[in-house]
Amino acid sequence: MKGTRTVLNDPEGRFEEELPLDRATHQCLVEAVLAWKGDPALATADYEQIALLLTGAARSVAGDLQRSAARLPKDHQALAPADVVLEEAERRLASPLEGTARCAQDRARLVRTLYERLDRLTKTFPVPVP
Repeated sequence: MKGTRTVLNDPEGRFEEELPLDRATHQCLVEAVLAWKGDPALATADYEQIALLLTGAARSVAGDLQRSAARLPKDHQALAPADVVLEEAERRLASPLEGTARCAQDRARLVRTLYERLDRLTKTFPVPVP
């Protein structure tokens, strides 16, 4: 049906928390983008689409990292590194997307960093399965 939309109202962020990311796909994209040597001469729209996909992945992983960090005691030593990564992610995600290889690679590095920090946190403090 043309023009029909469904609006999702999830103020508590439950759907995002309960739906796992397609991590393997994101990691393949990150690896491919970071493997570029120089500019692969893609169309501007292609760079924008890649950066947009990586931006969505970064926001999702940042949410997972933030939720994992929130489960820790307030004085835990793992909070400071997580906060630094989250602050850097927020700063970098606030910059506008560009249709360039540099922008796509910047977003790929960010996704990689967020996953690395999330892995360190969850290996130390596994998330209980409900």
